[in-house]
Amino acid sequence: MYKQDIYRIIENTALTKDVYKMILEGDTQYITAPGQFINLKLEGKFLRRPISVCDYDDKTITIIYKIVGEGTAQMSAMAVGKEIDCLTGLGNGYDISKSRNPLVIGGGVGVPPMYHLTKCLLADGQKPTVILGFNTKSEVFYEEEFKALGADVVITTVDGSYGVKGFVTDALPESYDYFYTCGPMPMFRAIENTVKTSGQYSFEERMGCGFGACMGCSCKTKYGSKRICKDGPVLEREEIVW
Repeated sequence: MYKQDIYRIIENTALTKDVYKMILEGDTQYITAPGQFINLKLEGKFLRRPISVCDYDDKTITIIYKIVGEGTAQMSAMAVGKEIDCLTGLGNGYDISKSRNPLVIGGGVGVPPMYHLTKCLLADGQKPTVILGFNTKSEVFYEEEFKALGADVVITTVDGSYGVKGFVTDALPESYDYFYTCGPMPMFRAIENTVKTSGQYSFEERMGCGFGACMGCSCKTKYGSKRICKDGPVLEREEIVW
């Protein structure tokens, strides 16, 4: 179930050159699982902007977004105190019941939803290894926040300027029983070709409505068409058609 409501911006700060953290104050009761997203209505824009939930509590929602176009650039200029129309509780999140010693793999703007997921895994008594992949050192964000949770955290950079040189698949531990991931498609393909266990992928997709009505984000699976916004964004490895 989702809900439309008005939220107030209480923080909107830069984490890197292009990545921003925004905290929204308002009703969070409809967010029920890590990996869900919200859909923001921006002034002058026809389509809402879907943004994954990084974290939330009983009064606030934290999102992290990258400036990639006019909409996100508009978001970066929004001042504290501004009110914004938002749909919350959207999407099918991660199911954490299938792991005990999992990999949590985030790449670039796929990192944010892995934060609350890691919190949930740790609260469940699990021992996740978190691998966060970036292109270069200047793009790294939220490393300390993940470490503060108590998780084992590994950073990779493609150019080797920080952490392990290479891709997330160059930093896999010897032992794990499952994986959860969110990030760009090239990273997904590398994971699919390397990781041996079952797991869950969270897909990014352009959306119209965000709640399953318009069918604009449908994708093929082994069990028929599914809507990324409603049946996803999290899909299990075994059902994906690459």
